[in-house]
Amino acid sequence: MQLIDIGVNLTNSSFRDQQAAIVERALEAGVTQMVLTGTSLDVSEQALELCQQLDPCGEHLFATAGVHPHDAKAWDAGSEGRLRQLLNEPRVRAVGECGLDFNRDFSPRPLQEKALEAQLALAAELRLPVFLHERDANERLLAILKAYRDHLTGAVVHCFTGERDALFAYLDMDLHIGITGWICDERRGTHLHPLVGNIAEGRLMLESDAPYLLPRSLRPKPKSGRNEPAFLPEVLREVALHRGESIEHTAAHTTATARAFFQI
Repeated sequence: MQLIDIGVNLTNSSFRDQQAAIVERALEAGVTQMVLTGTSLDVSEQALELCQQLDPCGEHLFATAGVHPHDAKAWDAGSEGRLRQLLNEPRVRAVGECGLDFNRDFSPRPLQEKALEAQLALAAELRLPVFLHERDANERLLAILKAYRDHLTGAVVHCFTGERDALFAYLDMDLHIGITGWICDERRGTHLHPLVGNIAEGRLMLESDAPYLLPRSLRPKPKSGRNEPAFLPEVLREVALHRGESIEHTAAHTTATARAFFQI
């Protein structure tokens, strides 16, 4: 049984000097490939460097490159050229993490939208899929995506935590859905239990979003309190349970979907 973790923040400072061991533990747990998340231009460059350093043969580690809505205020005249250069690297397989976050508003909303549209245009031009972030902004995100969707090879709503209407709207636009350990959280994730069964095979992928979102159902819990890709099988277990599928079947179709989406 093999898994692909489509969202790992391996550049996070909490992983410093431990990245090789984290990747090794993931491989031992059956997480055979991981996509490292780029959340800014600097972080995207760091993610690419980690891919090259830790996996020189290009078998296990890949990356995204983009500007998160929190950092959209840093988007300027030079950002597009710098991002384009990253996106031309063979280990970079998607544009993002990009999108809208109207919950924290760390960047003004007009600047979030400007950076998102610029990245969607690049994705359409370069024929790359998009790794999307959305929080409290699904209607606006859908409105912006509508103008680009026919020109995109694909798009995944990363770390989906929304409600039924948002899920169905995303699926109606033929988007992919990423599910994290949020579904394992008995305090705030139980609304996802009846929803995951509505995601068709070929549209569902799994992610840790490590070091965030440690599955609360995980036993034993790590002393660090930090999530790792090695814990992705716990997300798989919970997703399979609520889809009424065997663990093996859910693993097989989510892995096949991720391989096709990221071309890995």
